Amino acid sequence: MTAATARDAHRRPARLRGAGRGHDIAERTRDRIATLNQLLLAGVVFVLAGLVVLTPFHGDGVLFFLGVVLVVVVTGATLVVPWNSLPYGWVAVVPSLDMAAITLLQLAAPDSRLGLLWIFPVMWLAGGFGMLGLVGVIVSIAGIVSLLTAVNAEEVTYRTFLLPLVLLAVATTAHLTTRRSDAQRMLLAKQSRLLRSILARTRRQEQVVTEVLDAVDFGVVRIDADGRTAVTNDAHGRLQQGLEAHDSAELEVFRDDGTTRVPPDELPLERARRGESFDDQVMWFGAEPGARRALTITARRLTDPDGADAGAVVVSRDVTAELDALRARDELVASVSHELRTPLTAILGYLDLAIEDPDTPDAVRGNLDIAERNAERLLQIVADVLAASRSSPSSLGTSLTPGPLEASEIVRAAATDAVTRAEARAITIDTSGLEPAPVWADALRLRQVVDNLVSNAITYNKDGGTVHVGTTSDGTSSWILVRDTGIGISDADRSRLFHRYYKAGAQRRAGTGLGLAITRDIVRAHGGEMGLHSSPGVGSTFIVKLPATRPEGP
Repeated sequence: MTAATARDAHRRPARLRGAGRGHDIAERTRDRIATLNQLLLAGVVFVLAGLVVLTPFHGDGVLFFLGVVLVVVVTGATLVVPWNSLPYGWVAVVPSLDMAAITLLQLAAPDSRLGLLWIFPVMWLAGGFGMLGLVGVIVSIAGIVSLLTAVNAEEVTYRTFLLPLVLLAVATTAHLTTRRSDAQRMLLAKQSRLLRSILARTRRQEQVVTEVLDAVDFGVVRIDADGRTAVTNDAHGRLQQGLEAHDSAELEVFRDDGTTRVPPDELPLERARRGESFDDQVMWFGAEPGARRALTITARRLTDPDGADAGAVVVSRDVTAELDALRARDELVASVSHELRTPLTAILGYLDLAIEDPDTPDAVRGNLDIAERNAERLLQIVADVLAASRSSPSSLGTSLTPGPLEASEIVRAAATDAVTRAEARAITIDTSGLEPAPVWADALRLRQVVDNLVSNAITYNKDGGTVHVGTTSDGTSSWILVRDTGIGISDADRSRLFHRYYKAGAQRRAGTGLGLAITRDIVRAHGGEMGLHSSPGVGSTFIVKLPATRPEGP
């Protein structure tokens, strides 16, 4: 392994020439490795010399110590000569002289095992100088064995070839090991360059993402699976002040009605840390009469490639101007609608008087009937618009007076009142699905919800069809169901069916497009939800979910 390191020390300067600091490090490594290799051999030789002095030595002492002196001289030269300033091949002189010194030691005591010391220079040459070093080792061993055999006049036996074969095996192993080390080192170098390239590209991408996030006008917060905040953008600091629980004491946070305080553990980031997901949650930051800001906040869960939870992303957007505009619109619509109702009511009253006057000709009475029907329709449109403005999310919650009710009784009363209209088209209203279902709701508003749903079920039903109504409860929540056998609702219309003033396809153009929007706003103001299942040509089912008992908290 030392020889392999030495070879690397020789080769790296050639590969890194002109590479600045890397080149200097490689050169210093060559100088250091040459010294370490030689000191290792010199240490072993010094120990052997000490043993020879202290114990009987059967051999030529002069020749032995001549070899020791040669090793000492080479070692001293290794320590003095600046190998990093000499050409590459000059370092091979050191192991070559070591082989000559070990040959003298072996000649001094032919029966000893001092020839084993050849392993040090053999490994150095074969491992540090490539194929040329391995060929030099083979030639040197062949020449030394031939010299020792001739000088000692020994008989050629297996013992003559044992040590040379071992040395050749060691040299080959050192050479192959160095080759493998070089290959692994090159592979690691390529991987290192690849990783540096990937790291640089990742940093560039991260910088681009950061710049993009900082450029948008909505806040983004990335939360790790352990609840720590990993990424935020500049807009987070501007928009999402107060989202953290520890900020709630400094900035008051209210729900979408603008009056109900949000507990610290119900703030958006706290809910996201608990694993919750939610869409477009509107919250007001700041109390009146001071400056206030409304944010719509969405949380999405993230998963890693194994499907495990990887945290969440919380996105917030400033909708203060939008909500203020909606409130102003609702106030304007309510004012205009209210002003229209007074003259319309007067018009209808005088039309009734004219129609009931016996002196009115029949032809004129027919025209007055048409005018009365259109005036009544106009008054209904004004009433729907006024109800929509009063049922806006910003104002509906403060107008509710909820209490304990029995939903089945309200649904049964609404179905009874709609029988006359249904019989005109041979439509049957089935109330067999009514079960006891307590709810915590406003009686007038809940009746408005049921009337809207039953009216729609009759309007968009087929002649001779059926309207099924039902109620049920599990003690915590109660459900109201209204199902018809009518024309149904297409997938394209279903996503916008609850938008205000929206009318579905050609078969559902009746009305103002406000009824279902008002109905859903009322249900949500009660803390409930409204669902829809529909198939074109089969019918539609509307399901209203409401709390069965009084909700805890404000």
